[in-house]
Amino acid sequence: MTDPVTLWRERAGGAVLLDGFHALKHALRFGAEVPVAVTTDRRAALALAEELAADVREVLDALLTEVPERTYASLVPRPHPTAVAALAVRPSREAGLRALADVPRRAPVVVLDNPRNLGNTGAVIRLAAGFGATGVVTTGTVDPWHPTVVRAGAGLHFATVVERLAVEELPPGPLFALDPEGEDIRGTKLPDDAVLAFGSERSGLSAELRARADRLLALPMRPQVSSYNLATSVAMTLYHWSAAGGTSSSA
Repeated sequence: MTDPVTLWRERAGGAVLLDGFHALKHALRFGAEVPVAVTTDRRAALALAEELAADVREVLDALLTEVPERTYASLVPRPHPTAVAALAVRPSREAGLRALADVPRRAPVVVLDNPRNLGNTGAVIRLAAGFGATGVVTTGTVDPWHPTVVRAGAGLHFATVVERLAVEELPPGPLFALDPEGEDIRGTKLPDDAVLAFGSERSGLSAELRARADRLLALPMRPQVSSYNLATSVAMTLYHWSAAGGTSSSA
């Protein structure tokens, strides 16, 4: 049997880092393949599972290996307060693209147009998973599977499709782009197969994506307030979709 630390070092290059107990918990709940997981304190980690995630406690009991703090710190770029880390197999890109292209959809796809902030991107993925969105697509240079994004998303990348695509490769469906110059979103019922696009935190929508949009929509905002945080904008838009009768993952 391969030593867990040796296995970690062999697999780390192509694997998804699950940084912290909650990321590991969510990944397991949504079917991630996790070949190795470590902690500096098995008893504490399993007690946390007993308290917060009894559904995965048995799996964690079999999976977690206790390692010295020094070893744990050498495996992760930034130790997590829960002192738990794991590696997961990244989902198949081909399967993700099929899911995004499959119509009719039961829930929208969220598009982040050239996002810059890794934490915001992770927060959006966490929101999308919570609302049962079909997926989150990013354009531009940011890797949506970057360890900082996965950490901010609390492992919920495995609960929805997460891919990076060019604007011309976006999935089918009516494209609604959020922009201050658009129509008030409160007058529009968003369909389940909508593609909901949000511009970058600094520069807004790219000209390429704006040109592809079927409609521009604006969130209600008090005069002289310049903008909302990206994750807040996505949350407001997905709530508007769901409150108007959109399908939820719990339905």
